[in-house]
Amino acid sequence: MNNLTTKPLRIVYGDGVLGVHHQAASYLFSYERGGLESLRFGGQEWLYRGPKPAFWRATTDNDRGNGFSRRSAQWLGADQFSTVTNFVVSVDQQTIGQPIAPQNNHYDDQQFATTVTIVFTYTTATEPQTTVDISYTVMPAGTLQVTAHYTGRQGLPELPVFGLRFVTPTPLQGYTYTGLSGETYPDRWHGGEVGTYDIAGMPVTPYLVPQEMGMHIKTDSVVLKNLAQQGLRIEKLAQPFAFSVLPFSPLELEAATHLNELPSVRRGVVSILGAVRGVGGIDSWGADVQPAYRVSGEQNHQVQFLITPLVAERID
Repeated sequence: MNNLTTKPLRIVYGDGVLGVHHQAASYLFSYERGGLESLRFGGQEWLYRGPKPAFWRATTDNDRGNGFSRRSAQWLGADQFSTVTNFVVSVDQQTIGQPIAPQNNHYDDQQFATTVTIVFTYTTATEPQTTVDISYTVMPAGTLQVTAHYTGRQGLPELPVFGLRFVTPTPLQGYTYTGLSGETYPDRWHGGEVGTYDIAGMPVTPYLVPQEMGMHIKTDSVVLKNLAQQGLRIEKLAQPFAFSVLPFSPLELEAATHLNELPSVRRGVVSILGAVRGVGGIDSWGADVQPAYRVSGEQNHQVQFLITPLVAERID
């Protein structure tokens, strides 16, 4: 491997982790946990739990009425229990396989590169099983390019959503996004106006029964703002994405039957999605979402985006 220190990325090969360091940010990938374990810049950590495949959203009143959550219940298990079954590392577009012990002893702490890619393959906790490939590429500028690809499989039920979800160590101060105004879903977006919108905090819709909320589809970019006045920009690559920023996970929303049963706000839960089921609303006692707004488990789905750390003066 070329050790030229003019290359902007320094690689550290651990026994169970891969560290990639740039003057703008440091990334740590875990082979065992299967993804991005740490994202640090400016002395701050952005990840409490790293990105994992997202298959579930909290059940809506309409989902309960038409039985969708029962028909697709195995995606709740897949959201929690899908496991990493393979990973492959490439450096400067050359595949080096799995640099774990003892092979990693061939590398010292002076390994440099222009790009580093690691691809994790997840196998879903479903019947039948399928796979999700999550690819991370650290770019020369220190940005992180992410692709999540779901492989459709005959016999799998419809998905609530597909994409990636991560959790921040502290609540987010707010976010600014470029896309459609307001809360939008595939069957509820025509009233949205294209623009750039600044949202304070992590708003929660006070439904009588906590449920799915806060989605923004057709998004070009979003800048997350933490309590340290740092920003993390997430922007589209090939296609716009959907996202939500909430103080609760889908499982926490699912478990609560009233607002007072939700836990105290301690984190931020960020979902970046390439496919989202509609919410319906024809009635709440049996009508299903229209076919055009469903997410087939038998078809492929993908989301791609670029993560850029921002210093304080660039947040706005």
